[in-house]
Amino acid sequence: MPLHNDKDYESELSALRQEILSMAGLVEAMIAAASYALLNHNSEAAKEVVKKDSHVNQAEIDIDGLCLRILALRKPMGPDLRFLTSAMKMVTDLERIGDLAVNLAERAIDLHHSGTHLAIHPGIEGMAKIARTMVSSAIDAFVDQDVSLARSVIDTDDDIDELYRHVFRAVLGTMIQDPTLVHAGIHVQSAAKFLERIGDHATNLAEQVIFMIDGDDLRHSHSLQRPPE
Repeated sequence: MPLHNDKDYESELSALRQEILSMAGLVEAMIAAASYALLNHNSEAAKEVVKKDSHVNQAEIDIDGLCLRILALRKPMGPDLRFLTSAMKMVTDLERIGDLAVNLAERAIDLHHSGTHLAIHPGIEGMAKIARTMVSSAIDAFVDQDVSLARSVIDTDDDIDELYRHVFRAVLGTMIQDPTLVHAGIHVQSAAKFLERIGDHATNLAEQVIFMIDGDDLRHSHSLQRPPE
């Protein structure tokens, strides 16, 4: 196989970056559409989200394949190696975010067909906005090589966690007061959990960005800092 020059190598890395951005853009659109479908009881919008799941899955496979090809042929070191290993982890989180957007859309469909008119707790809309912002900011940090922005995403995870707990308790109270709303309430609680998990995966993305830029591994840092019980 002929040797490639640095221009070819940089072209491959640029193509990889673009593929990651395209996948991220698709996932962000899925979160927005799924949230809209849930808040507006729009099953048709939800079904469109479900259809996009296969595109996200294929993107993960394609990007992993491109990373492996570069690793095998280029033998990267230093920052390039961190970029490639981080990229493979980031696309796994992006794929999981896509799955959670599909889960959210499926809850919208279930609520639409249940015939139960339960007003979606307003905290759900707040959670959806935070989740979308976290994912978008994590990707912006990746593009701009912005460690400060990535750290802000990690800090925001506490906000979406607290809002999730508030929504869960409020919906639980509604179900206790009116047992006929239990079925719908469980769907709403599940939707809140899916949004909270999107926040977790956005945090993972931000941690990978920091590792890619600085080499600092922040995974599990909160649990490692806890004193032993």
